[in-house]
Amino acid sequence: MTALRPERESTSYGQQPYEDSGALGDAQAQTRYLPAYDDTAPYEPPADDETVALRRAEPPGDPVPARRAPSGPAAAPGGRAARRRAAKGRHGRRRKGAAPEPAVESEGGEPRAPLSRVEARRLAKARKPGPGVIASRVIGEVFITTGVLMLLFVTYQLWWTNVRAHAQAGNEASQLQDDWASGRRNPGAFEPGQGFALLHIPELDVVVPIAEGISSKKVLDRGMVGHYAEGALKTAMPSARTGNFGLAGHRNTHGEPFRYINRLQPGDPIIVETQDTYYVYKTASMLPVTPPSNVSVLDPVPKGSGFTAPGRYITLTTCTPEFTSKYRLIVWGKMVEERPRSKGKPDALVR
Repeated sequence: MTALRPERESTSYGQQPYEDSGALGDAQAQTRYLPAYDDTAPYEPPADDETVALRRAEPPGDPVPARRAPSGPAAAPGGRAARRRAAKGRHGRRRKGAAPEPAVESEGGEPRAPLSRVEARRLAKARKPGPGVIASRVIGEVFITTGVLMLLFVTYQLWWTNVRAHAQAGNEASQLQDDWASGRRNPGAFEPGQGFALLHIPELDVVVPIAEGISSKKVLDRGMVGHYAEGALKTAMPSARTGNFGLAGHRNTHGEPFRYINRLQPGDPIIVETQDTYYVYKTASMLPVTPPSNVSVLDPVPKGSGFTAPGRYITLTTCTPEFTSKYRLIVWGKMVEERPRSKGKPDALVR
């Protein structure tokens, strides 16, 4: 806005003081002190609703308004050094490369101040598992490991031993038949573990090699059936005119050839095939449970079989109950036919 300009300029540095000549009623007075119009001066709007021409100077004693401090925490009293100490107390100095201290939450979820070193160590020590926890973990790991080992052992016993024994017995049967066809194996005495015949139980769909002896490692665990041929348990061969042909086999695992002999009924055929003859027996009787020490079941006239006179018999022995070896299960049969291989298979094998 523009200032009032008098008609007469002062020759000094300032303007002459305005002298009131009375009321500004006459035209001369009214036009004498009109503001001069400046075409080049930019337009400035009034400061507020009222047109302010003059502004009274501030009294000499009034203080200069203080510069407003920047927003943030209030400055600490006591000067710059005090403010630095206060800032260090609030934020602290973090060493180069040191991890930030964890913020600890209060019960209400609000973050609290960082922990001191002593408190952090104490908290870390409290979080470490005690001896009881460590012991329970060790015991749990031992139980888990034991369980896994037992599961693997059961799988080995119930599945893998059968797979391996079936393969070994099948190979032995094929080799035995090849030897018969080529004439390389003659009837007579056989070495322990040597296969010399095939056992057929049609009702149970069993065809398994018969080997000399009842050794677990050489005979039974390889899926074959063993002939009692040693010491006091020696029994007759099928070709003998009288006697008891005794056989042993696994009921469970390792091929389990005798697993279901408890299902045999009187009259069911049991055939022994040798290089030149088929010996056909008929199931006669069964002893469901007897102690392993009852070797009388292998006598020439076996006790408990119902036979009363010498004859040509067969005895099958295996363990019972299943998956145990506490007792023995016995099945007896009586020979009803001796058929040369040159005449073909017996009727029990022709189906």
